[in-house]
Amino acid sequence: MTVSDQPLLTGRRTLLLGGAAAALGACSPLSAINTLLPGDGGARLAARDLAYGEGARRRLDIYAPDDNPGDAPVMVFIYGGGWNDGSKDDYTFVGQAFASMGFVTVVPDYRLVPEVRFPDFLHDCADAVRWVQDNIARHGGAPGRVHLAGHSAGAYNAMMLALDRRYLARAGVRPGLVRSVSGLAGPYDFLPLDDPRTVDAFGRHPRLAETQPINVASRAAPRVFIATGDADTTVFPRNTYALARRLRGVGAAVEVKAYPGVGHPGILLALGRSFRGNAPVLADIVRFARA
Repeated sequence: MTVSDQPLLTGRRTLLLGGAAAALGACSPLSAINTLLPGDGGARLAARDLAYGEGARRRLDIYAPDDNPGDAPVMVFIYGGGWNDGSKDDYTFVGQAFASMGFVTVVPDYRLVPEVRFPDFLHDCADAVRWVQDNIARHGGAPGRVHLAGHSAGAYNAMMLALDRRYLARAGVRPGLVRSVSGLAGPYDFLPLDDPRTVDAFGRHPRLAETQPINVASRAAPRVFIATGDADTTVFPRNTYALARRLRGVGAAVEVKAYPGVGHPGILLALGRSFRGNAPVLADIVRFARA
């Protein structure tokens, strides 16, 4: 469930990133994107490494529009990585993308396997949302207009916070704070556990049914946008369709989108300026959040 699970692109831009990786040595593909490809204008890094809890992994970055009027909507983006990998530092292109569309954008780190396991990484993400509730107005965000989004394992985290109200409630988040949630290529229905990453992250929990977003869907959920690429062979599209059916079955508001020819990393990369022509992922999330 990481960006490196598949080739990034085909053709000219694959060659470009191949050269970038060689130039940057051991840097990740996402680091190459952030370093060598143009980002969005009209956006800035407003704050780095703000603590929302104790420890090095409980820090967040904030990106803001250059012309922020001081009451902007807020997007909290949770990255993926199979619950055992990832860094907010790799997601500058995502922070800039949403900020360029007028959102004060928060990208938190959270503790990973094997340091923690389910549900501790969810508690970290919930604590980050609590920090947003209490502090985002100081950075130009509107605490009453908060939206969640995530990719892959991060989409799982975001969806669990939105659907199972116990996590945000435990963190002290007000009911109704989260106005919408957008999940990109998320695993929502993955029992039995058949992948080493899911076994490591969830296998010790005594009630595995509680770990599945499809089992905690309810009519009380905020508005849900879920998207997949129909060429995704890492987190299969059936996860998106299964959650959509369950949400519709309980009367929740849900919109589903499938992007033709897009794979698992591609749906994330389409948020960035250089790859936005591959699929309208950013436009769809922004439209949905603003509706």
